[in-house]
Amino acid sequence: MIFQFQKQFPQLNTYWQRYLPLQKRLDVPAKTKLLDEGVNSQHAIYVEKGCLRTYFNNNGEEKTVQFFFEEEGLSSLDSFINNSPSPFTIETVEPSVVYMLSKKHVLQLLDELTHEPDFLMMFMKITAKRLTHYSGEFISFIRDTPEQRYQRLLEERPHIIQRVSQHYIASYLGVSSVHLSRIKHKLAKGNAHF
Repeated sequence: MIFQFQKQFPQLNTYWQRYLPLQKRLDVPAKTKLLDEGVNSQHAIYVEKGCLRTYFNNNGEEKTVQFFFEEEGLSSLDSFINNSPSPFTIETVEPSVVYMLSKKHVLQLLDELTHEPDFLMMFMKITAKRLTHYSGEFISFIRDTPEQRYQRLLEERPHIIQRVSQHYIASYLGVSSVHLSRIKHKLAKGNAHF
């Protein structure tokens, strides 16, 4: 969702104010599904407060793909753009306040934004930032061990470890909760020698 970049692009504030009445504000508890896997995505989501995750079902086991926090936006983009079934579920991890903007209004907003002089560059920067992040995640999943991925989480995004339960983090790293406990113990033991 483009509103997550309000701070970098102040001109978006005008649009946020204009589109705020068209957004549906939801104050929802943890474990609330905002989009089910297999359903066509019809909304862009902006997180005002809380934490969301995306996950898919793999033979009855949930595999967490990503976490989203305050001032971040998301949707099942391929589903949203191509009107196809979403490959994942979007669910709240903790009590959250989110704004949902319908596809109709997102398309209207994008049409209006095309008249902004710097929109193309802004959009390219937003897209590049997202692609860089996801490429890094993909490469790390292939190249790094679970221990290295966990260490990166500790260093680069400690808020995930502080706010998200261990079984979701384990799922995100592609390991069992037991394996994650071993990793944490091993790292704690290693740090104790310094």
